[in-house]
This record gives sequence, structure tokens and C-alpha cells, in this order.
Amino acid sequence: MKYKFSHISLSTSSEDIRVLPIATQVHEILTNAGIKVSYDKNFSLLERVTKTKHKSSNYIIKNAELLIAIGGDGTMLNCSRKYGSRGVPILGINLGNVGFLTDIAPKEITSRLLEVIKGDFISDERFFLGASVEKRKESFIALNEVVIHSGAIAQLIEFDLYIDDSFVYRQKADGLIVNSPSGSTAYSLSGGGPIVHPNLDVITLLPMFPHRLNTSPLVVSDQSKIRIKMIEKKNKAVLSMDSHNSVKLREGDVITICKGKPSLTLIHPEGHDFFEACRNKLGWSSSLPNI
Repeated sequence: MKYKFSHISLSTSSEDIRVLPIATQVHEILTNAGIKVSYDKNFSLLERVTKTKHKSSNYIIKNAELLIAIGGDGTMLNCSRKYGSRGVPILGINLGNVGFLTDIAPKEITSRLLEVIKGDFISDERFFLGASVEKRKESFIALNEVVIHSGAIAQLIEFDLYIDDSFVYRQKADGLIVNSPSGSTAYSLSGGGPIVHPNLDVITLLPMFPHRLNTSPLVVSDQSKIRIKMIEKKNKAVLSMDSHNSVKLREGDVITICKGKPSLTLIHPEGHDFFEACRNKLGWSSSLPNI
């Protein structure tokens, strides 16, 4: 049988004890199908089983046709930035508690993985957010959210918000969450933000514990340019991308957030449904009405 992929790589950032046996199982399934398998340095323990050396991230980016991320959404976020943003499609095996980005449960690995390598899967395109601070050289990407926060409990920060050069408001709050549709089921959801279907081309802005009762989340086009100017003189604010990179902010700093240039291709097994994932992972009613 001719399979869809000839070279698949494995990656993880999880320390879950289930990772190694699952990776060994995946390796066996793929090699039995005649597919070349490689893995990054986080799977160095797998070398004892496979007798092959781990590969560099550059090797995986150049050669892998699919990356299998084994872990929770944290692993998926890490793999998305490292590999997905460089054009490698990603399939997730879920070891986490919620896992909106990871699809395959450990008990379904064999059947679901065989379906995928035969070509029975759904491709799902997601966009990254790009973030930069004026007069600084660094730029960042985030799949879920870019967050400006005070860095302390019960400490307000003050900022001005502009969208497409139009002034929106001056706000005092614990912070501001700017998220993509992928991030609407992550940090933003915990803060009371709306759930956004991943097919929508929008960006959501959610103030964190604002000092005004009439402040609501905003949903804008993914083509919008969002600018936040830090006002607080004794500012100790921090800029965070997917809870990964952190940048200390100063008074007068201007942060620009917009749709990033790279995109991500997620691979889902056939039958994947966003609303079914919401029912299963968020505890929505599972009874089906008669239509």
C-alpha cells in the first residue's frame, strides 16, 4: 500500500511517563508501514529502543512531511512555534487534560494513525499572531495569545488601545489578552472571553479585570493592526507570548500586534468536529436533540 507520508518526525516537551512508551508504539506502527521515522533531542531516550540517533530541528524542518507532537497543548504550542511556523504540518497525540489542539487519545493511536498515513485526514489552517515593541529589534509569534499583564497579583496597569490608528480607549486593568481563534479556548476562555470557531479570521481583545464595569471583549478583523501604549509611570508590565517568551515593558513602550506571516497546518483524523471537542472537553450537554 502507498502511504501519504514517507518521512514523519516525533517531538515532545512533556515529562509525562507515558510519552516514551507511546513514542515507541508510534515508531513501530510507522516503521512497519515502511515510513522513515526521525525524532528530536527531546526523545533522546528513544535511541535505546530504535538504535538511531535523534535529529536536529533543522533536519526535521527540511525533511519531515508530518510532525507528531506527543503531549498536551503546551507541547503543541512549542511544536507549532518551532516546526509548524516553518511549514511542517502537525498531528497531536493528547496526553493533557483538555487538549483542544491535540486530537488522538492514547487508546486510539493505532487505528487513528493508520487512517492518517493512508490519507484519511482533515487539514486545518491556523494563523499566528505577531508581536513587537517599538524601538526594539526582537519580534515574536504566538499561536494562542499575546498578553500584557502586570506581573503581580491585584496590580493595575494603564494603557491606551488603538486599532488601525483609531483610538479605542484608555484602560486600567490587570492586563489585556489579545488572542487568535486558536486561543479562544485557552487563557481567554478562563477570563470569560468568547469561544471563536477556528475557521473565523478574527482577533479577540479581552481586558483582564478592568477597572470599569462597562468594558467588554472586542472582536476585530485579523487584518487589523493593534497598538497598545503603556501609560503607567511605575509600570512593571510584562509582554508574554503563549506564556513562553516574556518581555519587560516600560512607560511609553508601544506594542504592535497583528496577524503573523507564518501559518500553521494542523492535521486532524477524519470526523474531527470542533463542537464535539467543545462538548467533550468543556462538559457541554452531550444529549443530541431530534431535528
